[in-house]
Amino acid sequence: MKLYLDPGHGGTDPGGQGNGMKEKDIVLDIARRIRKLLNQDYENVEIRMSRTDDSSKSLSQRTDEANSWGADYFLSIHCNAFNGSAQGYEDYIHSSLSDSSQTADFQAIMHNEITEINQLSNRGKKKANFHVLRETSMSALLTENGFIDNENDAALLMNPSWRQEVAKGHVFGLASAFNLERNSDDSPAIFKVIAGSFKSKDNAENRVYFLQTKDIDAFVHAASREQWYRVQAGAFSTLENAKRHVTTLQNIGIEDAYVSTD
Repeated sequence: MKLYLDPGHGGTDPGGQGNGMKEKDIVLDIARRIRKLLNQDYENVEIRMSRTDDSSKSLSQRTDEANSWGADYFLSIHCNAFNGSAQGYEDYIHSSLSDSSQTADFQAIMHNEITEINQLSNRGKKKANFHVLRETSMSALLTENGFIDNENDAALLMNPSWRQEVAKGHVFGLASAFNLERNSDDSPAIFKVIAGSFKSKDNAENRVYFLQTKDIDAFVHAASREQWYRVQAGAFSTLENAKRHVTTLQNIGIEDAYVSTD
């Protein structure tokens, strides 16, 4: 499978701006994380990125490169900006395509995997006449990962752990849509440190805020379809390091911290 991965904007084009961030920086970080996850976890995936640094590239350069390379899928990563009050996730395929097209099928798979994990309000699957969707000869999807000028979405966008989860959502979607096979020498288990599970999202966010006051990185994610909200406060490649971090959390009063491998 040949993936053309397109972090939007770049160089002299910052994209959307808000809350001290520029879209071009956020989407490049997410795209790099997608590439890394695919390369380390899956077989027979070739990836070409439209840019790997803060460089300028025209829309026609991006689509021409993907077409001449013979990509199987064009995935363009963006985040939104509007009026400060709009928020949430949405994705796009070209407006000429039917809901029964293969591209629409891919969109449905990608949409479900990404929204399952990204903690953003779901604005739905959409269609538009964007250049990168119109001028590509392969199936193409453009994802809008939150509104950079919205205070709530921005709090997630600026969190590296959240961006990693969003990258995973994209990767899970790609793996499902294209039946990607995991490497036979899969990476060792990741030991996640959970700093509390809550029925109330507000309570989970309060726990995250408390941890951040202690200089501990943490984020909230929905742990199940029954909507328990877990606070993840670290991920480690060894159980020993994960347990050590649990002890650190217990020492600051988080008695319900534990290690998870799911």
